[in-house]
Parts: sequence; structure tokens; C-alpha cells
Amino acid sequence: MKIGRFEIEQLSEGVFEVFEDGIIHKSDSKDIKHPKLPSGVKSTSSHIGINPLLIRDGKHNVLIDTGLGWGLDHKSKYENTSNLLTNLDIFGLTPADITHVVLSHLHFDHAAGSTFVDNNSATQPTMSYANYFLQKKEWYFALEQMQNPTKTRGAGYNLDELYKLAAEDKLALITDELFNLLPGIDLIRTGGHTPGHQIVKIQDNGETAYFLGDLVPSEYHLNHYAMRQMDIDPVQTKKAKTLILRQALEQEAVLLFYHSIHAKSGKLQQDKDKKFILKEIQ
Repeated sequence: MKIGRFEIEQLSEGVFEVFEDGIIHKSDSKDIKHPKLPSGVKSTSSHIGINPLLIRDGKHNVLIDTGLGWGLDHKSKYENTSNLLTNLDIFGLTPADITHVVLSHLHFDHAAGSTFVDNNSATQPTMSYANYFLQKKEWYFALEQMQNPTKTRGAGYNLDELYKLAAEDKLALITDELFNLLPGIDLIRTGGHTPGHQIVKIQDNGETAYFLGDLVPSEYHLNHYAMRQMDIDPVQTKKAKTLILRQALEQEAVLLFYHSIHAKSGKLQQDKDKKFILKEIQ
């Protein structure tokens, strides 16, 4: 899809089953078609997609979130390398072609693909040329959580391989609530899901798109707040979500979802009850 001068591609690692304790398993598509559980039986898991974002403008190749990186790439000689290799290869790119990496936050389902372990058992940045842009508040909160974890449901922090990025000065720590990455690409700290959670606004030639990270993980979260037990600050999350969705509606912006399985992008409309409806882009 195009937003002004930007070519935007939603990459995909596939569909995963997430359990209450944060364990994630790869799923086949047939697994999400099982009939609903009988009334009164509580589900202990849910299915999500994992869809990093690639933004290109002919000069820059920007990657938003890096996925799981669990040896999902069938072309890689490294078992622990993210399937970003396969995704980027589709567009004639290699990880070395990525100029900027933006991490919405550091939960491992969004950031684990940032590094891989090579044949010498050494941790290496997956995107060797790029710096990794994240909120300073997020980095220090993640470090704190490694020592004194907060008990929340869903994916958590696992920084073991990410320390290499810090050691090699690959982390660009942002202190601004609104940070201009490139002309037309802004990073906006929303907090809520984690203290340093950020989303991405893409705008050019009168067109706008938002990558929402875990502020609004999928189309099913537009009108329903199902993240209360996973968010560090539910009140802040709801405020930020309300503001961004209102702006997106007024701007006729494209929404890009990281965890959707089916409707991964679309524009907002409202029904007669003022509930949001997602109009898929043809």
C-alpha cells in the first residue's frame, strides 16, 4: 500500500497461540477454526498474528518491530534467525538494507527478532547497519523488570540477547514524547501497555497511517478493551487509545495492526451507535 511517497508492507511470521503465562506456540491456520468452547468453559489461550511493518521511500528502509526470531526462517543457515530474512527477500532486501529499526516496546513478541545467535554462538544484531529506536523509559523499565518482574498476563521481557545491542551502541534511546524519525515518520509515546510503549505515525502528501503496536493490537480491540490485565497503566492506555482513534477517524487514516490474523489494516468508520467499523482497503 502507498501512503504518499511511502511504500508500506505488512510482513508476517504467521499465527501463534498465546497462553496466560506468556508461552507462545506456532499454530496452523486450522487451529483457529475450532468450534467455540461450551458455555462456562474458560479458554486459557488465544490466537494472534505477528506482523512487523516495512516502510520504504526509495532512500530509507524502516522496520517497525522485529517479531519473534525463533528460527522461523526456512532459508536461513542460522536456526535462531528471524524469518525477517524471508520476508525481506520477497522485496529484494536483506537485513543489512534496513536503515532504521523502531521498537514499539521490548516485549519479546515484538523485539526478539532484533538479534540472532551465529554459528560461533555469538549474539549478532539481525539488522547490522541500523540503529534501534526505542523510548529510554522503556529500556530502563525493562531492565527493572528483569530484576523485579511485575505479574501481568501475556508476553513479557526477555533481554538476554538484546544486551548486545546496548553494548554495541545500537540502541537509540528517545526521551521525547513526540520524536521525528524521518520527514513524514513520527514516533509517539503513548505509554499504557508499558511505560515506554510508542506507536508510529506515517504522513505524506495528505495521507496518514498509524502503526498501533499493542495500543490497539487487532481489529477486535477497536470497541472492546480486552487488555486490562496485560497493561501496566490501563487508564493511560484507554486515554491514548481514545485520542488516537478519534484522530484517525477525522484524518481518514489507515490503521495497521500488529497482532491481527485477518483484517490487518483498514480505515475507520462509525455505525449509527458511534461504534467503530473497520473498512478494509482494497
